[in-house]
Amino acid sequence: MINIPKGTKDVLPAESYKWHYIEKVVRATAETFGLNEIRTPTFEHTELFARGVGETTDIVNKEMYTFEDKGGRSMTLKPEGTAGVARAYIEGNLADGAQPVKMYYLTPVFRYERPQAGRLREHHQFGVEIYGSDSAYADAEAILVAKTLFTKLGVTELELNINSIGCAECRAEYNRALREYLAANIDDMCPVCRERYVKNPLRILDCKEEGCKRITAGAPKTIDYLCNGCAAHHEALKGILTSLGIAYKVNPMIVRGLDYYTRTVFEFISTSIGAQGTVCGGGRYNNLVEEVGGKHTPAVGFGMGLERLLLVLESLNLPVGEPEIPKLYIAPLTSAEAAEAYKLVNALRASGISADTDLMSRSLKAQMKYAGKRGYEYTLVLGGDEIASGKAALRKMSDGSEKVVELDKLQEELKG
Repeated sequence: MINIPKGTKDVLPAESYKWHYIEKVVRATAETFGLNEIRTPTFEHTELFARGVGETTDIVNKEMYTFEDKGGRSMTLKPEGTAGVARAYIEGNLADGAQPVKMYYLTPVFRYERPQAGRLREHHQFGVEIYGSDSAYADAEAILVAKTLFTKLGVTELELNINSIGCAECRAEYNRALREYLAANIDDMCPVCRERYVKNPLRILDCKEEGCKRITAGAPKTIDYLCNGCAAHHEALKGILTSLGIAYKVNPMIVRGLDYYTRTVFEFISTSIGAQGTVCGGGRYNNLVEEVGGKHTPAVGFGMGLERLLLVLESLNLPVGEPEIPKLYIAPLTSAEAAEAYKLVNALRASGISADTDLMSRSLKAQMKYAGKRGYEYTLVLGGDEIASGKAALRKMSDGSEKVVELDKLQEELKG
């Protein structure tokens, strides 16, 4: 037997309704905010992620699924959604249209990491991307999309954490202060952090090694080194959130795990799924479009793991949709009536009614057992007498009640 790869998961037919439910609410929420869907390829040139996500990130260093195609080109299964959207924004000339460009996606992403609750090597993300606005209202807009979705799904036990990591100007001063703070202990940190100390010290704050986390616990805070512009932006966002009645906590340890972030970073955190309960994370990435070959374009957005979101819903005993109940099963009494049953079923399907019949040449008893297992709302036994009279007994499976109906009026009966 060939087993499923580690870190992946089948969504079986009995569970797919949960995904349909979440995706339906996601799309409806996105539409209320004027977001249009964007779909980007499952794989991109590796350079896109190396330049966009950042060569000092765990994603690029450790987690990407990279391969060489038959033309000798290095390709990578997308480990996140934003870099591909930035590439599409440039290549699709979206900057020439009305700004801001407000987009969302539902996409699989691939990361070679230790599988954990709600985070698989192939998982799925809902992402929001707002390009063209540098206003703190755009930051609030992204946050509000996520919060609105959580509210619609009934998730209230979440904490919004925000921070600002500044721009290139104030980041340089902060990096000097951080290096100075870490200098005495850098030899006790992990090899990755020792490398980051030289290349990108901010990334050290994102390290998950316990020893490194203890050392960085008292590190300088980015919000204490913001330039005037970044400080004003941060205060503006806090003011907007307060005016909207959105509770938040300023958490100076949030830096996010991607190099493209500037200024605002945020996370929605749940305690209902155990460790690492971040169910949504995002922020502003004003330099990303320029970094991957376009013109300077301010942008903000977030990514939300759907597997993790589903875990939250189930852990809180919140609704996750219901399986669709098939409408009607027509059971031919013998093989002689199978053709007429199949004709009736397909006439109903053409009118939009879910209907089915026997495909296994089973006995009537076996067919009724099957219909019961599948949960059909109604059943109808079709024999020679029923075909001759044009009438049959329509049985409601929930209570066993029957009603004689004309076969040529089945559609009206079931829709009524």
